[in-house]
Amino acid sequence: MKKKIFAAIVGLILSVGLLGGIKYLQIGAMIAQGKNFSPPPITVTAAEVKKESWESLLNSVGSLSAVQGVILTAELSGKITEIAFTSGTKVREGDLLLKQDTSSEEAQLRAAEAEVLLAKLNFTRAQKAVNLKAVSASEFDKADAQYKSAMAGADAIRTLIAKKTIRAPFSGRLGIRMVNLGQNLKGGEEIVSLQAIDPIYVNFLLPQHQLEKIQQGFRVRITSDAISGRNLEGKITAISPQLDDATRSIRVQATIENAEEKLRPGMFVNVAVVMPEPETVLTVPATAVLYAPYSNSVFVIEQKDPENESDPPVLRQQFVRTGKKQGDYVAIESGLKEGEQIVSTGVFKMRNGQTVVVDNSLSPEFKLNPKPENS
Repeated sequence: MKKKIFAAIVGLILSVGLLGGIKYLQIGAMIAQGKNFSPPPITVTAAEVKKESWESLLNSVGSLSAVQGVILTAELSGKITEIAFTSGTKVREGDLLLKQDTSSEEAQLRAAEAEVLLAKLNFTRAQKAVNLKAVSASEFDKADAQYKSAMAGADAIRTLIAKKTIRAPFSGRLGIRMVNLGQNLKGGEEIVSLQAIDPIYVNFLLPQHQLEKIQQGFRVRITSDAISGRNLEGKITAISPQLDDATRSIRVQATIENAEEKLRPGMFVNVAVVMPEPETVLTVPATAVLYAPYSNSVFVIEQKDPENESDPPVLRQQFVRTGKKQGDYVAIESGLKEGEQIVSTGVFKMRNGQTVVVDNSLSPEFKLNPKPENS
């Protein structure tokens, strides 16, 4: 009985050992096969690292202001008898806008003009008489003083009438009327806004280290959602001699033509000062960059063995420092060389050392100044 049990145990041990040996050989074969396995190359689109000349720009955000702008107010109190303008219309310098009641001043002016006429006659008679030595010099001086006093009195009344007759101090566009006919207008009360907006000023700030780069006359380009993505250009017309105490920035003012009057005072716009000399940069499509918090990178396409060109190329992940963007491209400040081939799309699916096949038949068209159809 004991011999049978011993034989059974030995048989069981031999069976387990045999099965373990078989599994060991199978796993070893699988590991060897995995080491020799290489995935098939994937198809990618490629682009060449190019050296190009880009405009050198100094970017900022600006605010628009009128070349001349004022809210017209009443200087004297009085009842409004005539409103000669319509809200939102253009006016020229000197155009009548509003009249207050001047009936009392006009009556006083007629009396003052009569006094002026009488004083002038007396002065003329005294002048003739003094030449004939018929009156004394003191009487002539008195007639002269009365004549001048009468003219000054009439001029004072005319000034009151002029102050109650509101005219446009310069050419521009009116705002919304804030008074009504028959209203008793008080001194200092607002009447209407008048703005000269063609051309128009754009005021913006630049850091103090950029002061040496700019001069009056440099081109300025602005964009805004108010002009549907169009670019409007002007020139720097003033640079403040003093820096802003809070930001240590320099205040700059440019003048922009605004014939269509699409730009209005108070708007914010994107400002770019165009430097006279272009900047040479290495460029790649923006879709070729794999953006990450620690560092940006691209995938360079190169031969694993330069002497064996029959082998498919492989990918090498290259970390880069990116610069400014323009259109579909981004500038590379370091990490790449001119002429290198990089993967241009789908970089988030790539990995280092992967074999690839280049096929640009479905590659998108990259442009420096793209204009989408639905923009």
